[in-house]
Amino acid sequence: MLHRIPKEVEGLARRLRERGKRAWVVGGCVRDLLLGRNVSDWDLCTDALPEELMKIFPRAIPTGIAHGTVTVMVSGTGYEVTTLRGETTYSDGRHPDEVHFTSDIVADLARRDFTMNAIALDPETGTLIDPFDGQKDLDARILRAVGDPRERFAEDGLRVLRAARFVATLEVELDPATRGAIAPTLDTYRKVSMERVRDEWLKTMKAKKPSRAFDVMRETGILGITCPELLEGYGMEQNRWHEYDVWRHGMECMDACQGDAVLRVAALLHDVGKPRSRAFSDKTQDYTFYDHERIGAEIADPILTRMKFSNDERARIVDLVRHHLFHYTDEWNDSTVRRWIRRVGRERVEDLYRLNEADLRGKGRDVEDELRGLEALKVHVQKVIDAGDALSVRELKINGHDLMRDLGLKPGPLLGRILTQLLEEVLADPALNERHALLARAKDLAKG
Repeated sequence: MLHRIPKEVEGLARRLRERGKRAWVVGGCVRDLLLGRNVSDWDLCTDALPEELMKIFPRAIPTGIAHGTVTVMVSGTGYEVTTLRGETTYSDGRHPDEVHFTSDIVADLARRDFTMNAIALDPETGTLIDPFDGQKDLDARILRAVGDPRERFAEDGLRVLRAARFVATLEVELDPATRGAIAPTLDTYRKVSMERVRDEWLKTMKAKKPSRAFDVMRETGILGITCPELLEGYGMEQNRWHEYDVWRHGMECMDACQGDAVLRVAALLHDVGKPRSRAFSDKTQDYTFYDHERIGAEIADPILTRMKFSNDERARIVDLVRHHLFHYTDEWNDSTVRRWIRRVGRERVEDLYRLNEADLRGKGRDVEDELRGLEALKVHVQKVIDAGDALSVRELKINGHDLMRDLGLKPGPLLGRILTQLLEEVLADPALNERHALLARAKDLAKG
Protein backbone atom coordinates (compact mmCIF):
# COMPACT_ATOMS: atom_id res chain seq x y z
CA MET A 1 0.00 0.00 0.00
CA LEU A 2 2.94 2.34 0.54
CA HIS A 3 3.19 3.33 -3.11
CA ARG A 4 -0.34 4.78 -2.91
CA ILE A 5 0.50 7.18 -0.08
CA PRO A 6 1.01 10.70 -1.51
CA LYS A 7 4.50 12.11 -1.29
CA GLU A 8 3.08 15.05 0.68
CA VAL A 9 1.86 12.69 3.41
CA GLU A 10 5.20 10.84 3.41
CA GLY A 11 6.92 14.20 3.74
CA LEU A 12 4.88 15.17 6.80
CA ALA A 13 5.62 11.83 8.48
CA ARG A 14 9.32 12.15 7.63
CA ARG A 15 9.47 15.61 9.16
CA LEU A 16 7.94 14.30 12.37
CA ARG A 17 10.42 11.42 12.49
CA GLU A 18 13.32 13.83 11.96
CA ARG A 19 12.17 15.62 15.09
CA GLY A 20 12.12 12.38 17.06
CA LYS A 21 8.39 11.77 16.79
CA ARG A 22 6.34 8.90 15.41
CA ALA A 23 3.56 9.16 12.84
CA TRP A 24 0.85 6.90 11.43
CA VAL A 25 -1.75 7.20 8.71
CA VAL A 26 -5.09 6.46 10.37
CA GLY A 27 -8.82 6.13 9.96
CA GLY A 28 -10.85 6.00 6.78
CA CYS A 29 -7.88 6.42 4.49
CA VAL A 30 -6.30 3.19 5.75
CA ARG A 31 -9.65 1.41 5.42
CA ASP A 32 -10.00 2.62 1.83
CA LEU A 33 -6.43 1.59 1.02
CA LEU A 34 -7.20 -1.92 2.25
CA LEU A 35 -10.39 -1.96 0.17
CA GLY A 36 -8.57 -0.76 -2.93
CA ARG A 37 -10.74 2.36 -3.05
CA ASN A 38 -9.73 5.90 -3.92
CA VAL A 39 -8.67 7.94 -0.90
CA SER A 40 -9.89 11.53 -0.77
CA ASP A 41 -8.70 12.64 2.68
CA TRP A 42 -5.48 11.72 4.43
CA ASP A 43 -5.08 11.97 8.20
CA LEU A 44 -1.99 11.51 10.33
CA CYS A 45 -1.69 10.92 14.05
CA THR A 46 1.47 11.39 16.06
CA ASP A 47 2.87 11.27 19.58
CA ALA A 48 3.98 14.92 19.18
CA LEU A 49 2.05 17.18 21.58
CA PRO A 50 0.05 20.10 20.14
CA GLU A 51 2.63 22.70 21.15
CA GLU A 52 5.32 20.55 19.53
CA LEU A 53 3.27 20.29 16.34
CA MET A 54 3.12 24.08 16.07
CA LYS A 55 6.92 24.23 16.40
CA ILE A 56 7.50 21.45 13.88
CA PHE A 57 4.97 23.00 11.48
CA PRO A 58 5.09 26.73 12.35
CA ARG A 59 2.67 27.66 9.55
CA ALA A 60 0.09 25.03 10.54
CA ILE A 61 -3.48 26.15 11.13
CA PRO A 62 -4.62 25.31 14.70
CA THR A 63 -8.02 24.06 13.48
CA GLY A 64 -8.69 21.97 16.61
CA ILE A 65 -5.71 22.63 18.79
CA ALA A 66 -7.65 21.99 22.03
CA HIS A 67 -8.22 18.45 20.81
CA GLY A 68 -4.72 18.13 19.39
CA THR A 69 -5.46 18.75 15.71
CA VAL A 70 -3.64 21.09 13.35
CA THR A 71 -4.00 21.41 9.59
CA VAL A 72 -0.80 21.57 7.57
CA MET A 73 -1.10 23.04 4.08
CA VAL A 74 1.03 21.41 1.38
CA SER A 75 0.69 22.59 -2.22
CA GLY A 76 -2.73 24.04 -1.48
CA THR A 77 -4.10 20.89 0.18
CA GLY A 78 -4.79 20.64 3.90
CA TYR A 79 -3.68 17.58 5.88
CA GLU A 80 -4.87 17.04 9.44
CA VAL A 81 -2.22 15.99 11.94
CA THR A 82 -3.55 14.99 15.37
CA THR A 83 -1.86 14.14 18.63
CA LEU A 84 -2.63 10.66 19.96
CA ARG A 85 -5.35 11.05 22.57
CA GLY A 86 -7.87 9.48 24.85
CA GLU A 87 -11.23 10.95 25.74
CA THR A 88 -13.66 11.28 28.63
CA THR A 89 -17.45 11.58 28.48
CA TYR A 90 -19.46 13.28 25.71
CA SER A 91 -22.11 15.42 27.44
CA ASP A 92 -23.26 17.07 24.22
CA GLY A 93 -23.39 13.80 22.28
CA ARG A 94 -20.83 15.06 19.80
CA HIS A 95 -17.58 16.27 21.42
CA PRO A 96 -15.60 14.87 24.35
CA ASP A 97 -15.79 16.91 27.53
CA GLU A 98 -12.04 16.49 27.95
CA VAL A 99 -9.18 14.88 26.08
CA HIS A 100 -5.88 13.67 27.40
CA PHE A 101 -2.88 13.20 25.18
CA THR A 102 -1.01 9.91 25.06
CA SER A 103 1.88 8.21 23.32
CA ASP A 104 -0.04 4.94 22.95
CA ILE A 105 -1.37 4.37 19.42
CA VAL A 106 -3.62 1.52 20.61
CA ALA A 107 -5.29 3.80 23.17
CA ASP A 108 -5.96 6.29 20.39
CA LEU A 109 -7.46 3.64 18.12
CA ALA A 110 -9.68 2.43 20.98
CA ARG A 111 -11.68 5.70 20.95
CA ARG A 112 -12.64 5.33 17.28
CA ASP A 113 -16.07 4.29 16.03
CA PHE A 114 -15.75 1.08 13.99
CA THR A 115 -13.06 -1.57 13.80
CA MET A 116 -12.41 -0.98 10.12
CA ASN A 117 -11.70 2.68 10.96
CA ALA A 118 -9.42 1.75 13.88
CA ILE A 119 -6.40 0.64 11.87
CA ALA A 120 -3.12 2.57 11.70
CA LEU A 121 -0.42 2.32 9.03
CA ASP A 122 3.23 3.24 9.48
CA PRO A 123 4.00 5.14 6.23
CA GLU A 124 7.69 4.31 6.50
CA THR A 125 7.62 0.54 7.08
CA GLY A 126 4.12 -0.39 5.94
CA THR A 127 3.38 -1.99 9.32
CA LEU A 128 -0.31 -2.16 10.19
CA ILE A 129 -1.52 -1.76 13.75
CA ASP A 130 -4.92 -3.44 14.04
CA PRO A 131 -5.77 -4.19 17.67
CA PHE A 132 -9.51 -4.69 17.06
CA ASP A 133 -9.36 -7.01 14.02
CA GLY A 134 -10.57 -4.38 11.58
CA GLN A 135 -8.97 -6.24 8.65
CA LYS A 136 -10.87 -9.38 9.57
CA ASP A 137 -14.14 -7.43 9.60
CA LEU A 138 -13.24 -5.81 6.29
CA ASP A 139 -12.67 -9.21 4.73
CA ALA A 140 -16.01 -10.42 6.11
CA ARG A 141 -17.73 -7.19 5.02
CA ILE A 142 -18.94 -6.62 8.60
CA LEU A 143 -19.31 -3.20 10.24
CA ARG A 144 -18.59 -3.62 13.93
CA ALA A 145 -18.23 -1.00 16.65
CA VAL A 146 -14.98 -0.79 18.59
CA GLY A 147 -15.55 -2.26 22.04
CA ASP A 148 -19.02 -1.83 23.53
CA PRO A 149 -21.28 -0.45 20.75
CA ARG A 150 -23.62 1.20 23.26
CA GLU A 151 -20.71 3.16 24.69
CA ARG A 152 -19.51 4.19 21.23
CA PHE A 153 -22.98 5.36 20.14
CA ALA A 154 -23.70 7.09 23.46
CA GLU A 155 -20.47 9.06 23.08
CA ASP A 156 -21.27 10.53 19.67
CA GLY A 157 -24.81 10.60 18.32
CA LEU A 158 -23.66 10.92 14.73
CA ARG A 159 -22.12 7.44 14.81
CA VAL A 160 -25.44 5.65 14.35
CA LEU A 161 -26.04 7.60 11.16
CA ARG A 162 -22.49 6.93 10.00
CA ALA A 163 -23.18 3.24 10.58
CA ALA A 164 -26.18 3.41 8.25
CA ARG A 165 -24.15 5.34 5.67
CA PHE A 166 -21.27 2.87 5.70
CA VAL A 167 -23.68 -0.01 5.13
CA ALA A 168 -24.50 1.67 1.81
CA THR A 169 -21.25 3.30 0.75
CA LEU A 170 -18.98 0.40 1.78
CA GLU A 171 -21.56 -2.28 0.92
CA VAL A 172 -21.17 -4.06 4.24
CA GLU A 173 -23.52 -5.62 6.78
CA LEU A 174 -24.08 -4.45 10.34
CA ASP A 175 -22.79 -6.67 13.10
CA PRO A 176 -25.90 -7.77 15.08
CA ALA A 177 -24.64 -6.37 18.38
CA THR A 178 -23.78 -3.06 16.71
CA ARG A 179 -27.22 -2.88 15.08
CA GLY A 180 -28.88 -3.75 18.37
CA ALA A 181 -27.14 -0.85 20.12
CA ILE A 182 -28.63 1.81 17.85
CA ALA A 183 -32.21 1.99 19.17
CA PRO A 184 -31.22 2.22 22.87
CA THR A 185 -28.86 5.16 22.15
CA LEU A 186 -31.14 7.30 19.96
CA ASP A 187 -31.47 9.94 22.69
CA THR A 188 -27.86 10.83 21.91
CA TYR A 189 -28.64 10.92 18.21
CA ARG A 190 -31.38 13.49 18.91
CA LYS A 191 -28.63 15.93 19.98
CA VAL A 192 -26.98 15.89 16.55
CA SER A 193 -27.44 19.08 14.55
CA MET A 194 -29.53 18.91 11.41
CA GLU A 195 -26.60 20.29 9.40
CA ARG A 196 -24.59 17.17 10.23
CA VAL A 197 -27.55 14.90 9.47
CA ARG A 198 -27.98 16.60 6.09
CA ASP A 199 -24.29 16.14 5.32
CA GLU A 200 -24.55 12.43 6.10
CA TRP A 201 -27.58 12.11 3.82
CA LEU A 202 -25.67 13.75 0.98
CA LYS A 203 -22.65 11.49 1.53
CA THR A 204 -24.99 8.50 1.54
CA MET A 205 -26.34 9.51 -1.87
CA LYS A 206 -22.92 8.73 -3.37
CA ALA A 207 -23.47 5.01 -2.74
CA LYS A 208 -24.49 2.68 -5.53
CA LYS A 209 -27.61 1.83 -3.52
CA PRO A 210 -28.31 4.48 -0.87
CA SER A 211 -31.49 2.55 -0.02
CA ARG A 212 -29.31 0.19 2.05
CA ALA A 213 -28.66 3.07 4.45
CA PHE A 214 -32.26 4.26 4.54
CA ASP A 215 -33.51 0.75 5.24
CA VAL A 216 -31.19 0.67 8.27
CA MET A 217 -32.45 4.11 9.33
CA ARG A 218 -36.05 2.93 9.10
CA GLU A 219 -35.50 -0.38 10.87
CA THR A 220 -33.53 1.09 13.79
CA GLY A 221 -35.63 4.21 14.44
CA ILE A 222 -33.16 6.79 13.10
CA LEU A 223 -35.49 7.91 10.32
CA GLY A 224 -38.42 8.26 12.68
CA ILE A 225 -36.49 11.03 14.40
CA THR A 226 -35.07 12.71 11.32
CA CYS A 227 -37.89 12.43 8.80
CA PRO A 228 -41.03 10.64 10.02
CA GLU A 229 -42.90 11.89 6.93
CA LEU A 230 -41.08 9.27 4.86
CA LEU A 231 -42.38 6.45 7.02
CA GLU A 232 -46.04 7.17 6.26
CA GLY A 233 -45.75 5.16 3.05
CA TYR A 234 -44.12 2.08 4.59
CA GLY A 235 -46.23 -0.99 3.84
CA MET A 236 -48.86 1.11 2.05
CA GLU A 237 -50.25 -0.66 -0.97
CA GLN A 238 -49.69 1.02 -4.32
CA ASN A 239 -51.96 0.43 -7.30
CA ARG A 240 -51.80 -2.14 -10.05
CA TRP A 241 -49.22 -0.10 -11.95
CA HIS A 242 -46.56 -0.65 -9.28
CA GLU A 243 -44.89 -3.80 -8.04
CA TYR A 244 -43.78 -2.22 -4.75
CA ASP A 245 -45.34 -0.42 -1.80
CA VAL A 246 -44.82 3.33 -1.48
CA TRP A 247 -41.67 2.96 0.65
CA ARG A 248 -40.00 0.36 -1.56
CA HIS A 249 -40.81 2.28 -4.72
CA GLY A 250 -39.15 5.36 -3.24
CA MET A 251 -36.05 3.31 -2.45
CA GLU A 252 -35.94 1.77 -5.92
CA CYS A 253 -36.39 5.18 -7.54
CA MET A 254 -33.58 6.69 -5.47
CA ASP A 255 -31.22 3.83 -6.32
CA ALA A 256 -32.06 4.07 -10.02
CA CYS A 257 -31.63 7.86 -10.17
CA GLN A 258 -28.50 8.85 -12.08
CA GLY A 259 -27.26 12.24 -10.95
CA ASP A 260 -25.80 14.25 -8.11
CA ALA A 261 -26.65 13.86 -4.42
CA VAL A 262 -29.29 16.60 -4.38
CA LEU A 263 -31.14 15.03 -7.32
CA ARG A 264 -31.19 11.73 -5.46
CA VAL A 265 -32.73 13.46 -2.44
CA ALA A 266 -35.48 14.61 -4.81
CA ALA A 267 -35.91 10.98 -5.88
CA LEU A 268 -36.16 9.95 -2.23
CA LEU A 269 -38.90 12.53 -1.59
CA HIS A 270 -40.70 12.46 -4.94
CA ASP A 271 -43.69 10.44 -3.68
CA VAL A 272 -43.77 11.74 -0.10
CA GLY A 273 -47.26 13.14 -0.80
CA LYS A 274 -48.79 9.78 -1.76
CA PRO A 275 -49.85 8.60 1.70
CA ARG A 276 -51.87 11.77 2.31
CA SER A 277 -53.49 11.73 -1.14
CA ARG A 278 -54.28 8.02 -1.27
CA ALA A 279 -57.95 7.18 -1.93
CA PHE A 280 -59.85 4.14 -3.17
CA SER A 281 -61.80 4.62 -6.38
CA ASP A 282 -65.06 2.71 -6.68
CA LYS A 283 -64.94 3.40 -10.40
CA THR A 284 -61.59 1.75 -11.07
CA GLN A 285 -61.58 -0.51 -8.00
CA ASP A 286 -58.05 0.65 -7.34
CA TYR A 287 -56.13 3.22 -5.32
CA THR A 288 -55.52 6.71 -6.67
CA PHE A 289 -53.07 9.41 -5.61
CA TYR A 290 -54.54 12.51 -7.19
CA ASP A 291 -52.49 15.69 -6.70
CA HIS A 292 -49.81 13.82 -4.76
CA GLU A 293 -47.06 15.80 -6.51
CA ARG A 294 -48.41 19.14 -5.24
CA ILE A 295 -48.99 17.73 -1.75
CA GLY A 296 -45.52 16.19 -1.86
CA ALA A 297 -43.92 19.54 -2.67
CA GLU A 298 -45.75 21.10 0.29
CA ILE A 299 -44.45 18.33 2.57
CA ALA A 300 -40.90 18.38 1.18
CA ASP A 301 -40.37 22.12 1.70
CA PRO A 302 -40.48 22.08 5.53
CA ILE A 303 -38.47 18.84 5.63
CA LEU A 304 -35.67 20.48 3.66
CA THR A 305 -35.90 23.66 5.72
CA ARG A 306 -35.68 21.63 8.92
CA MET A 307 -32.64 19.79 7.58
CA LYS A 308 -30.88 23.05 6.66
CA PHE A 309 -30.58 22.47 2.93
CA SER A 310 -29.55 25.67 1.13
CA ASN A 311 -32.22 27.82 -0.49
CA ASP A 312 -31.07 26.75 -3.97
CA GLU A 313 -31.06 23.06 -3.04
CA ARG A 314 -34.48 23.34 -1.44
CA ALA A 315 -35.98 25.17 -4.42
CA ARG A 316 -34.55 22.58 -6.81
CA ILE A 317 -35.87 19.58 -4.87
CA VAL A 318 -39.31 21.10 -4.26
CA ASP A 319 -39.64 21.96 -7.96
CA LEU A 320 -38.71 18.41 -8.95
CA VAL A 321 -41.18 16.85 -6.51
CA ARG A 322 -43.91 19.19 -7.77
CA HIS A 323 -43.30 18.46 -11.45
CA HIS A 324 -42.03 14.87 -11.44
CA LEU A 325 -45.28 13.40 -12.78
CA PHE A 326 -45.70 13.63 -16.56
CA HIS A 327 -46.49 11.22 -19.36
CA TYR A 328 -45.61 12.12 -22.93
CA THR A 329 -47.85 10.89 -25.76
CA ASP A 330 -48.14 11.53 -29.49
CA GLU A 331 -50.91 14.00 -28.69
CA TRP A 332 -48.37 16.51 -27.36
CA ASN A 333 -47.88 19.17 -30.06
CA ASP A 334 -45.25 21.92 -30.11
CA SER A 335 -47.48 24.22 -28.05
CA THR A 336 -47.95 21.51 -25.41
CA VAL A 337 -44.20 21.01 -25.17
CA ARG A 338 -43.55 24.74 -24.92
CA ARG A 339 -46.10 25.02 -22.10
CA TRP A 340 -44.54 22.07 -20.30
CA ILE A 341 -41.08 23.66 -20.45
CA ARG A 342 -42.59 26.94 -19.28
CA ARG A 343 -44.31 25.22 -16.34
CA VAL A 344 -41.36 23.15 -15.10
CA GLY A 345 -38.61 25.65 -15.94
CA ARG A 346 -35.98 25.23 -18.64
CA GLU A 347 -33.32 24.77 -15.94
CA ARG A 348 -35.17 21.75 -14.48
CA VAL A 349 -35.72 19.80 -17.68
CA GLU A 350 -32.58 17.63 -17.54
CA ASP A 351 -33.17 16.82 -13.87
CA LEU A 352 -36.74 15.83 -14.64
CA TYR A 353 -35.62 13.48 -17.40
CA ARG A 354 -33.37 11.63 -14.94
CA LEU A 355 -35.98 11.62 -12.18
CA ASN A 356 -38.73 10.42 -14.50
CA GLU A 357 -36.57 7.59 -15.81
CA ALA A 358 -35.73 6.52 -12.26
CA ASP A 359 -39.41 6.75 -11.30
CA LEU A 360 -40.29 4.43 -14.17
CA ARG A 361 -37.50 1.95 -13.47
CA GLY A 362 -38.49 1.91 -9.80
CA LYS A 363 -41.95 0.51 -10.55
CA GLY A 364 -40.67 -3.05 -10.71
CA ARG A 365 -42.40 -3.95 -13.95
CA ASP A 366 -41.90 -3.64 -17.71
CA VAL A 367 -41.73 0.07 -18.55
CA GLU A 368 -40.08 -0.06 -21.97
CA ASP A 369 -43.02 1.66 -23.70
CA GLU A 370 -42.90 4.50 -21.16
CA LEU A 371 -39.15 4.83 -21.50
CA ARG A 372 -39.57 5.17 -25.27
CA GLY A 373 -42.09 7.93 -24.56
CA LEU A 374 -39.50 9.71 -22.42
CA GLU A 375 -36.96 9.50 -25.24
CA ALA A 376 -39.54 10.93 -27.65
CA LEU A 377 -40.15 13.83 -25.27
CA LYS A 378 -36.42 14.59 -25.19
CA VAL A 379 -36.37 14.79 -28.98
CA HIS A 380 -39.45 17.01 -29.08
CA VAL A 381 -38.13 19.34 -26.39
CA GLN A 382 -34.83 19.73 -28.21
CA LYS A 383 -36.69 20.55 -31.42
CA VAL A 384 -38.63 23.33 -29.64
CA ILE A 385 -35.51 24.72 -27.98
CA ASP A 386 -33.57 24.67 -31.26
CA ALA A 387 -36.38 26.68 -32.86
CA GLY A 388 -35.58 29.52 -30.44
CA ASP A 389 -39.20 30.01 -29.40
CA ALA A 390 -39.92 32.18 -26.37
CA LEU A 391 -40.44 30.00 -23.31
CA SER A 392 -40.45 32.63 -20.58
CA VAL A 393 -41.43 36.26 -20.08
CA ARG A 394 -37.76 37.21 -20.27
CA GLU A 395 -37.67 35.92 -23.87
CA LEU A 396 -40.51 38.12 -25.12
CA LYS A 397 -39.54 40.89 -27.54
CA ILE A 398 -40.89 43.48 -25.08
CA ASN A 399 -40.61 43.98 -21.33
CA GLY A 400 -42.12 46.05 -18.54
CA HIS A 401 -40.05 49.12 -19.43
CA ASP A 402 -41.42 49.01 -22.97
CA LEU A 403 -44.98 48.91 -21.66
CA MET A 404 -44.37 51.92 -19.42
CA ARG A 405 -42.52 53.94 -22.07
CA ASP A 406 -44.61 53.14 -25.15
CA LEU A 407 -48.04 52.70 -23.59
CA GLY A 408 -47.71 55.04 -20.62
CA LEU A 409 -48.55 52.33 -18.10
CA LYS A 410 -47.66 52.76 -14.44
CA PRO A 411 -45.50 50.34 -12.45
CA GLY A 412 -47.61 47.71 -10.73
CA PRO A 413 -49.19 44.24 -10.94
CA LEU A 414 -50.89 45.09 -14.26
CA LEU A 415 -47.54 44.94 -16.06
CA GLY A 416 -46.93 41.40 -14.86
CA ARG A 417 -50.42 40.25 -15.80
CA ILE A 418 -50.08 41.66 -19.32
CA LEU A 419 -46.66 40.07 -19.87
CA THR A 420 -47.92 36.73 -18.57
CA GLN A 421 -50.88 36.81 -20.94
CA LEU A 422 -48.63 37.77 -23.85
CA LEU A 423 -46.41 34.79 -23.08
CA GLU A 424 -49.40 32.44 -23.01
CA GLU A 425 -50.37 33.62 -26.49
CA VAL A 426 -46.80 33.35 -27.77
CA LEU A 427 -46.53 29.82 -26.41
CA ALA A 428 -49.52 28.94 -28.56
CA ASP A 429 -48.17 30.79 -31.61
CA PRO A 430 -44.46 31.78 -31.56
CA ALA A 431 -44.99 33.99 -34.63
CA LEU A 432 -46.71 36.51 -32.33
CA ASN A 433 -43.42 37.26 -30.59
CA GLU A 434 -42.76 40.48 -32.55
CA ARG A 435 -42.38 43.85 -30.92
CA HIS A 436 -45.10 45.75 -32.78
CA ALA A 437 -47.61 42.92 -32.52
CA LEU A 438 -46.94 42.52 -28.82
CA LEU A 439 -47.32 46.23 -28.12
CA ALA A 440 -50.60 46.32 -30.02
CA ARG A 441 -51.91 43.33 -28.11
CA ALA A 442 -50.67 44.78 -24.81
CA LYS A 443 -52.56 47.97 -25.55
CA ASP A 444 -55.79 45.97 -25.93
CA LEU A 445 -55.10 44.05 -22.71
CA ALA A 446 -54.44 47.26 -20.82
CA LYS A 447 -57.90 48.52 -21.75
CA GLY A 448 -59.38 45.54 -20.00
